[in-house]
Amino acid sequence: MLAIGRALMTAPRVLLLDEPTEGLAPQIVSEVGKIITRLKATGMTIILVEQHTSFALNLADEVAVISTGEIVLQGTAAEITRDQAALERHLGVH
Repeated sequence: MLAIGRALMTAPRVLLLDEPTEGLAPQIVSEVGKIITRLKATGMTIILVEQHTSFALNLADEVAVISTGEIVLQGTAAEITRDQAALERHLGVH
């Protein structure tokens, strides 16, 4: 959260977050999600790199799944969430 706060001090138009939930307790992950949701509501563009699949899919409008440097799955979060076969194939989500 401190890193997000520091980044916001520069009033960016785009915010790149790389694994913001890594190593955090579930309650803190929830707080980070709320902060990202509030930033998104302001119209800020946020690029989120995240391995916590459900966290990312709950926040994202558009999703691109990259494997070995190639986009293997792309679409809206709603489209990807509905495609159970793609989730299992590319993300190991059941």
